[in-house]
Amino acid sequence: MGGGDSAGRLVRPFTLTGGRTRPSRADFTLITTVTAADPQPQAAPRPQPEHTRILRLCAEPVAVAELAARLDLPVSVIVILLCDLLEAGRITVHPPHPVTRTTPDLDLLQKVRDGLGRL
Repeated sequence: MGGGDSAGRLVRPFTLTGGRTRPSRADFTLITTVTAADPQPQAAPRPQPEHTRILRLCAEPVAVAELAARLDLPVSVIVILLCDLLEAGRITVHPPHPVTRTTPDLDLLQKVRDGLGRL
């Protein structure tokens, strides 16, 4: 029983992506958020079950890493499926907000240092 299960688990992600091992786009990082398009395009082909599961989870903005965790699939597989959905117009992608580089707040850093020293 154990051998068949592990073999099936190895094949499953490969079959979900149609044998693709690389995403068609570079839009996604672990913290990129995606949201299902509203309304969904009418002309798009019928999504496969995993695409439908992703779309359900994306009713509200959700991070790529969270999708992978919720669906128990490797991030690489999720990204390939997200590329399919993006190209079909079924999702929107929100890149992470850039971190602005400002001068560090020395007063805050001093308080953190002091707090750590008291531990």
